Amino acid sequence: MKIWFDLSNSPHINMFHDLIKELEGEGHDIIITCRPLANTIDLLQQKNLSFTVIGEHYGKNLYKKIFGYPIRVFQLWMFLKNHRLDLAVSQSSFHSPLVARLLGIPSIYTNDNEHAMGNIPSFIFATQVLIPENLSVEKILKKGSSKIKTKQYPGVKEGIYLWRKSQQVQKKRKELVNDPIKIFVRPEPLTAQYYKGGLNFMDEALIELQNNYAITILPRDNTQKTHYKQSKFSKIIVVEKPLEFDYIAENCTVFIGAGGSMTREIALLGIPTISVYQDELLDVDEYILKKGLMKHEPQLTASKIISFMESISNKNADFELMEKGKEAYYFIKNQILKYNNQ
Repeated sequence: MKIWFDLSNSPHINMFHDLIKELEGEGHDIIITCRPLANTIDLLQQKNLSFTVIGEHYGKNLYKKIFGYPIRVFQLWMFLKNHRLDLAVSQSSFHSPLVARLLGIPSIYTNDNEHAMGNIPSFIFATQVLIPENLSVEKILKKGSSKIKTKQYPGVKEGIYLWRKSQQVQKKRKELVNDPIKIFVRPEPLTAQYYKGGLNFMDEALIELQNNYAITILPRDNTQKTHYKQSKFSKIIVVEKPLEFDYIAENCTVFIGAGGSMTREIALLGIPTISVYQDELLDVDEYILKKGLMKHEPQLTASKIISFMESISNKNADFELMEKGKEAYYFIKNQILKYNNQ
């Protein structure tokens, strides 16, 4: 089977990497496309995945996004039309289901963000829509999907790929118990259409903490790199290339995340996590908060961070969500293989 994956944002690489490698190992032909958004290209290179960059990202402005949407759809169609594909698979790629429809092939679209407007055409054109069990089906139906093609997978998206490495990460973390405190910070998704929160709102707290703690910023793009390289952040490490996720998870004392996927990833592994997301929380975030896996502090201060660090203890990865992640992985794989020889 010839399967097209459009990996259009950084989190999609971790989500699909193992599945792509397993499918390739079983003889399936995989084609990967991407766009230059956040750390996507760097991560694809880091994971040694073959890919083709198609189109660009049109920034946060809604009108530019609307203008750019049909352009990338056309570019993808032109690139793929002679590849004789059997199936399209994507997570939150708003282009993939429509391109698949134009190519005359089925598509599987997965999503866990009920607030993104780009879901509307994706839900309409997708052959099958897969969402986590904690995301309300009713919210998806209101955005254009149908009960017939919408299915829920166990757990949360991040569990799909974390279940393989949770024990290894915890083992490494126990070896580093006496290490100095290391704070990793993932800034806000500044170019996301759905994000309406503040920008650079953690600056004051980070400046106050940098003299006493090792702080590493994990920027999403060059704008954030430039911002945190100002002299006022002189003692903060700003990484040039994306760090390996395992390195972050194994060495992080406290994680502060202003976005979604990476914050949930760290929290699921039992690592002390603070979400500072300033917009309306997703259903999946509310679920993780209720399970006590992370703290939500949208107006974070240095004193709140210090207080949090004084009370934390490293937990084990959430066993239930790791098991559900394994179930979800094979559920999605089986959904893909249903299209084999159709």
